[in-house]
Parts: sequence; C-alpha cells; structure tokens
Amino acid sequence: MEKVVVLGSGMVGRAIARDMMKRCHVTVADINQNNLDRLGNDARIKKFCRDVSELSVIDTMVADADLVISAVPGALGFQTLKRVIENGKNVVDIAFFPEDAFELDALAKAQKVTAIVDCGVAPGMSNLLLGYHSRRMTVERFVCLVGGLPVERRWPFEYKAPFSPADVIEEYLRPARFVENGKLITKEALSDPELIHFEEIGTLEAFDTDGLRSLIKTIDVPNMIEKTLRYPGYVEKIKILKECGFFKSEPIEIGGQKVIPLEMSSKLLFDQWNLDDGEPEFTIMRITIRGAENGKPKTIVYDLLDRYDPQTKTSSMARTTGYTCTAAANLFLDGAFQRKGICPPEFIGENPEHVEYILNYLRARNVIYHKKEY
Repeated sequence: MEKVVVLGSGMVGRAIARDMMKRCHVTVADINQNNLDRLGNDARIKKFCRDVSELSVIDTMVADADLVISAVPGALGFQTLKRVIENGKNVVDIAFFPEDAFELDALAKAQKVTAIVDCGVAPGMSNLLLGYHSRRMTVERFVCLVGGLPVERRWPFEYKAPFSPADVIEEYLRPARFVENGKLITKEALSDPELIHFEEIGTLEAFDTDGLRSLIKTIDVPNMIEKTLRYPGYVEKIKILKECGFFKSEPIEIGGQKVIPLEMSSKLLFDQWNLDDGEPEFTIMRITIRGAENGKPKTIVYDLLDRYDPQTKTSSMARTTGYTCTAAANLFLDGAFQRKGICPPEFIGENPEHVEYILNYLRARNVIYHKKEY
C-alpha cells in the first residue's frame, strides 16, 4: 500500500485522511491534539502532534511518503508547499495561500515533482471544468458562484466557517481580480454585491472575491469572474468591521499593550463562525460557461448543492473540498496524471478521461454536479 502524509487535521484534513485510508497507509500531523483526537482510533491512521510551521518537522514527516497532501492554514501554505517540493515529494495542496504557486514551478520541475495546487471545490472543480470546456469550445464568459453556509441563520453574521477565521478574513482583504473584455480588472474584495435566487435555497448575496487565481494566467477567456455567496446583508456587516479597522495587521496600543486588530478579531470571531460538530450546513455552487461550439452559441451550467452527511458526520465543505483533493490524489497514485511542476486543476481538466474519473469519484461519494446544456 502507498504511504500518504496529510499535513493538517482540521475539518477538511480529517475528511481527506479518512478517505485516503481506504487504499493507503495514512500519517497525519497537526499542532492541535484535539484535531487529531477527532480522527478516532483507527489503526490505519498514524497521528503525530507536530508543529509543521517548523520546516524540519516537515522533513521528518514526509521522508517516507509516496504522496503528501497539504491541508494547512493559508498563512503556512506557501512555505509548506515549498519545503515539500524541496524534499522531492509529490503533493496535492488545498491550503489556498495568497502567494502565486507558480513561483515554485521551476523548483518543482527541477525536483521532478508533481504539485497539484488549489485542488478543492472552488478553486478546484471550477478550474477543472473550465479547463475541460476551454479545450472543446470557444469560451467567451465564465462565471463561478460559490459558498458554504449553515442551514440555521443565526444573528448577526448568519455564517459558519469550516476554516480558520483568519483564512476567511484574508479572503475579504485580498483584492479581487477578474477579467472583463480581455482586460484584468482589480477591485476591492466585497465589491459589486448582487442578489441571486437559487431554487432550493432561496436568495443569496454574491460579491467579488479573488477566486480565479491561476485561471487568470493559464486560460485565455475574455470574461471571467468568481463571486462568493452568503446570506443577504452579510457584505455590509463585514464592510463595517473592515472600515472600522478590525482587520488591520498593524499593532495598536491599548492600555500599554500592543494588540494586532486582525488577530484580536480572528479570536473573537472564532466563536461566532466556528462550525459545531454535527451542525447542518451546505455548499452551493453554480458554474456558467458561455461561448460557441462549431460556430453555434452554447451555454453550459453546472449546479452543485451538497449537504452535511449525518452518516459519516462530515461537513459539506469538507466533502466537496476534501473529496476533490482525494480524487486528484488517487488519480496521481493510479499513474494517470504525472505532469511535473505546479499543476492547477485546469491542467487535469485538459484530459476528458481525468475529468470523468474525478466526477465519478465524487459521484460515488454523493457529491453530484448537475449539468445542463443549451
């Protein structure tokens, strides 16, 4: 059996470890013993309480790995990926760090490493599907709407996160990039809010975020945008916090003590945004691809609505993100995808057999993308 090392045992990391243990010997490392304890006592998973922000720890953990999966917080993502590549280990990454992964492309190729990055739901499946269709039609417009939300709308934020609050806040601080009429446009995150109705959920609020990531470099489509979905009214509340300085990273002095507002806000918001074990939530995504095929107009729409699984006690965001990651991991372990260097999911999407593999893998776990063409 192959040996897989999972760095990070948060909500998504645990789902990844449990799925990979079906075919592999799995080792998991996390600084938080409580996160590791939530994996249970299955003998197929070895658990180590380690601080992977210490690069020497990464060296030790990945030494015997056939594949590494990085599910660390975004702040650690780039340095973790770099160290894994320096160790000559193939890797699938869902850290969604703000840095440009292609800065490590030359290193990965020199080390003959396959590094599949941004391999979640969005970025992730959104990239893969655009990568597939852009090879088969002339795409004029790509729109991705995506969000993870609790079923219970609890005041004031009506939001819960499977990730750390710091990673969520970072999404609201990083400028949003999109492509309009062939030109790269940059706006403040949370811009251009609009209300969009979804039949099974109701009306949600969509706003600009920097979710296109590698697509801006790798695929030539004249109009591309990604928007995050929340319950209506969310944007205004976050903008108030942002405008009042709660997300600033420069320290301020309070009562003779230096305090970083962003760290304080992350701490305070943890209780507000922490997704409780067993709490019902859902992931919703709509991908719209418009263009022409064989000279005729064509529109393709993918809809995903996935919910918390009470049988496996796995959150929807962990399922939709984690199982996309494990699908790519298994595709690599099967020897089907061996491209070297930094590989965002759109590179996987170039091959129709790879796309079908991943869609079938997800379907077997009841993560189903419904496709319409017209």
